[in-house]
Amino acid sequence: MHNAHLSIPSPSVSSFQVGPFVIHFYALFILLGIAAAIWIGSRRWAARGGRKGAILDIALWTVPIGIIGARIFHVLTHLDYYFHTGTNPVKVFAIWEGGLAIYGGLIFGVLGAWLGAKSAGVRLASLADALAPAILVAQAIGRLGNYFNQELFGQPTDLPWGLQIPSSNVAYPQGFPDGVLFHPTFLYEMIWNLIGFVLIVFVLEKRFNLRNGRALAVYLVYYSIGRAFIESIRIDQSDYFFGVRTNVWSAIITIAIGLVLFVWLQRNRPGTEQSLYLPGREPLETAEPEQPKAADGLDFQYTSDDNPDRG
Repeated sequence: MHNAHLSIPSPSVSSFQVGPFVIHFYALFILLGIAAAIWIGSRRWAARGGRKGAILDIALWTVPIGIIGARIFHVLTHLDYYFHTGTNPVKVFAIWEGGLAIYGGLIFGVLGAWLGAKSAGVRLASLADALAPAILVAQAIGRLGNYFNQELFGQPTDLPWGLQIPSSNVAYPQGFPDGVLFHPTFLYEMIWNLIGFVLIVFVLEKRFNLRNGRALAVYLVYYSIGRAFIESIRIDQSDYFFGVRTNVWSAIITIAIGLVLFVWLQRNRPGTEQSLYLPGREPLETAEPEQPKAADGLDFQYTSDDNPDRG
């Protein structure tokens, strides 16, 4: 590999110790991603006139249910890894070793968000619009956990940014000599997600009315387009249907759902929601909403001039 000196080295450690506790980088970056999503989502929610603290309250429902769903989805799409002859089924619970499927997290996360939104008296579509771009940032940060775990890399490559994986790694493909470089799919998805965050928050939302659930629909389509490509060049173990990886099918289905949802919302729920809250659940402090802030795009909200349908 003539480009080895320009390649990306793999971390030599995946955890560190604090007293009697072992802190795994995978779990740490998942938590950092969640914290970033809550912070960004909270700023966007408050800028739209929502009650401060509502996103954190709803996250108490969304996060644990989403993590459980992400793990279940991962196990179901990697059954041979956990329930094949010679494997250890107990590893189903070893989340720190990696294995949280984003699409499972989305499905169960929506369930958790619905429960949390219902408890808080919040419209689910409005909540989803505030959180959708923030989820892209959370996913980007979470991919650093895969980097430290030396997992989910792509096919061999001789590109300068190829990822070094030691042949001692249990995930190292059999039959390959030492020194082979692999596509750093964690990096590809990080870049794709961060571009998507900028695109939605600073471009699309400023030009189009991505409210009433439309920001969520755009997120589903955008993320899944990139995920379908990235998943197709990965070589880690996975279940296949008709010769296609399970997560590629998940991405294709999600793209279709996002497109159908966007078209349906355009036809049936044009304009901006009259309230972020369910009927009769508006908090008193939203009676006089805050004035729009012209800050960094995270606080962007529509004005009456930008959005004549606001009512």
